[in-house]
Formats: sequence, structure tokens, C-alpha cells
Amino acid sequence: MLYYLFEYLENHYNLTGAGLFQYISFRSALAFMISLLFSTIYGKRIINYLQQKQVGESVRDLGLEGQVEKAGTPTMGGIIIILATLIPVLLFAKIDNIYIVLLVITTLWMGAIGFIDDYIKIFKKDKEGLKGRFKILGQVTLGIFVGAMLYFHPSVTMKEKLPVKYQYVSEKGAPVLFADAKKSTKTTIPFVKNNEFEYADVLSFLGNGFKEYAWLIFIPIVIFIITAVSNGANLTDGIDGLAAGSSAIIVLTLGIFSWVSGNIIFANYLDVMYIPNSGEMTIFIAAFVGALIGFLWYNTYPAQVFMGDTGSLTIGGIIAVLAIAVRKELLIPVLAGIFLVENLSVILQVGFFKYTKKKYGEGRRIFKMSPLHHHYQKSGYHESKIVTRFWIIGILLAVFTIVTLKLR
Repeated sequence: MLYYLFEYLENHYNLTGAGLFQYISFRSALAFMISLLFSTIYGKRIINYLQQKQVGESVRDLGLEGQVEKAGTPTMGGIIIILATLIPVLLFAKIDNIYIVLLVITTLWMGAIGFIDDYIKIFKKDKEGLKGRFKILGQVTLGIFVGAMLYFHPSVTMKEKLPVKYQYVSEKGAPVLFADAKKSTKTTIPFVKNNEFEYADVLSFLGNGFKEYAWLIFIPIVIFIITAVSNGANLTDGIDGLAAGSSAIIVLTLGIFSWVSGNIIFANYLDVMYIPNSGEMTIFIAAFVGALIGFLWYNTYPAQVFMGDTGSLTIGGIIAVLAIAVRKELLIPVLAGIFLVENLSVILQVGFFKYTKKKYGEGRRIFKMSPLHHHYQKSGYHESKIVTRFWIIGILLAVFTIVTLKLR
């Protein structure tokens, strides 16, 4: 909203300094600071309110060290992350930008699913929370909406870089390095020479006009990614600070991709896909990172608040949509490697247990406990050490993800 106010003041009254709001970097910095201040200052008030309403975590005794002491700790702290993200975004971002619209809807939609789940657990005293099929239905519905918007909305386009011999200088003296904007389902694929993959090519066997049916491939992929990443974030939220810290690293990396992909100069220099209007997501990302860091102030060991499914499902959904929007979804297994191994540890544990029980009559386990962070807890590692080491691995994966853009 403030963006439009200062744009009006600059155009009509030539107000000194109003032009700063035209710069994404300036608005991103403001969004980060406001988000960080809100989550740290008002976050404490929200925690106190949750305590007054007895919105406490009910803990099942799994034999983990320090687990019993966590009982009664306020949960549903994801509300802090959601509010601290949306307030700066609504103030500083172009709220008519299609990418901002999608991210705001994703935040509210996944936040609502997580809130309902936490509400059932806490106030209805049902430890299972929202039934799994309803969670999946909510994630699939969001995936269909996001996939359809990214595929059909006219503002979601990309520009391909022109070969050097076709680049020219326009009549206004500006260099023309990219072709005209067009609809495309191309994405970035690591370790490949041309570094791009067209989803529509999967349907080339259909003959002429096959690209018209690319949505049959694209939308299911979006659904799968949103479901997988949101569940991965949910599983990672098991010990103090792990999900929030890991997510901040992932989102910050996606912020770099968004900045580069939305800036024609950097996109040309780094030879990456140029996506018009995508740079505006940097403001949302800055606010989101500020919210996560501010939340960590109260969520690091020993945690004063848990994010609950209100936070973890929202975080996963946002990360998935960000990655898809900047055409980096195929890098998620590397960038969000922490989420991936947490997911896989559960799948492997359950699968192996069922297989051995059927074959030998007694279920056996690969890990002492899943998700993976609980395995290390069972092995005697303190949870703060586990979290710190997972963060370090997350940083390494983030750096490697950035490097893959040049490994072709």
C-alpha cells in the first residue's frame, strides 16, 4: 500500500525521497526490518496470549531426553510468522503482482489448514489432529490453483536470451538482449549444458499442437511439489529451532534466485532465465526471512514457543511456491535436502518395518527413531547440537545449489 502512496506523491508532488520506493532493494530492506521487529517485539505478546489461553503442546512420551519438560509450551506460534510476513508485504510490495498474490494466498491457505489441525489437537483433545486425507485435499487444492495460475495467467512469462548475433541496440539506445516475453513451462535443470527443461516436451509424442496440453504435466508436478515440501517441513519441525532455521537458509537462497531472475542485467550477466515481474517476490522473501529469524529468538533451545502445523505447513507451502515461481523446483532435492532426508527417513522406516514384519513376523527398524533428527537424539546427541549441525549442512547445500547454476 505504501508503494502506491509514494508513487502517487512522486508523480504528483515530486516529493523528495519518494522515488526510493521504486527500488526493490529498498523495500526489501524495510520489509525485513519491520518483519524482524514485529516477530521479536510483538511475538512475545502473542506467546503470552497463547499461554493465557492455555494453548500448550501435548507431548507423547517417546523416551527422548528433555521431552517431558516441553509439555505445556505454547504452540500455534506459526501465527507470529504469518503476521510478521504479511504485514510488511502488504505495506511495501506491489499487491497486484501475480507472484505476490500467489504467495499471500498460499500463506493464508496453508496457515488455515495448519491452524485447524492445531486447533483440533489442542481444544478438541484429539492428538491426531486434522485427518490426513483432509490435509492432502487442502494441499492438492492449493497445488491445482497455483499450477493453473502459473500456467494460464498472462502475467506469468519468461524471456529467452537472444544469441549474440541477434542482440541489438534499440532506437532508444538500450541494448536488447532478450526476446519478447512469452508463456513457457521451461524450468531450470542442474548439471545440464543448456540448463533448461521444457515440461511440454514430455508430450511431444502427441504430435503437432502438443504444447497446448502442457498443463497436464505441469499442474500435477506443482501439486506433488507443494505436498512433498509442506509435509517435509512438517516432519522437520520436531526439535527446537530446526525447521525455522533450516527454512530461513532455504528461503534466503530462493531470494537470491528471485533477485537475479527478475533483474535483466543480472540475468544476462549470469546467463540465467529472465522472469519479468518475479523480482517483486524478493520483498515477500525478505519479510519471510525476517519473520523466521525473529521467531527463532523464541524458538531456539529451550523453546518458549512452537510453530505447530500452523507454521510448518505454511513454511513448506511457501518454499514450494517460491521454487516453482522462479523455475528452480528441480533444485529442491538439493536446496531442501534437510526436508528430503527427513521425509525419506520416515518412508524408509515405515516401509522396512512393514516389510520385515510381513517376512519375519517381527518388524525391524533402520533408524532408532524417525524422523532422522530423533534418531540422533536417541543416539545421545543434544538437540541443540543436532540443530546446529543440520543448519551447517543446510548452508552447504544452499551454496552448492547456487553453484549448480554454473555447473553445466
